[in-house]
Amino acid sequence: MRDPKERLRDVLEAVAALERYHDRDRQSFERDELLQAWFLRNLQIIGEAVRALPEDVRKLAPEIPWAEVIGMRNVLVHGYFDIDTEAVWAAATRDAPALKPAVEKLLKLLEKKDRK
Repeated sequence: MRDPKERLRDVLEAVAALERYHDRDRQSFERDELLQAWFLRNLQIIGEAVRALPEDVRKLAPEIPWAEVIGMRNVLVHGYFDIDTEAVWAAATRDAPALKPAVEKLLKLLEKKDRK
């Protein structure tokens, strides 16, 4: 089983991967299947990492919308042909980057606890 800190690093790496393509506009995203797949995959990674976090770790950061992140993962993994590109665009360009500060803060907290 992976350590919660590793899971949080997975989230941060996936957010960074999404941020590398923030210079693209919505129309480019809609026309580019590879970019859509890139966004989907990294959102799935974020959701999977969050889903695997123990509940006691999630409780340390109540400001993070854990259920929504996991719910998005479930839609992306199991929704197949029902995936809404508008929702993917919003999650990749707005929601995922907004998670970054809180995830970084939680990771630092866990690292600090380990040093004690």
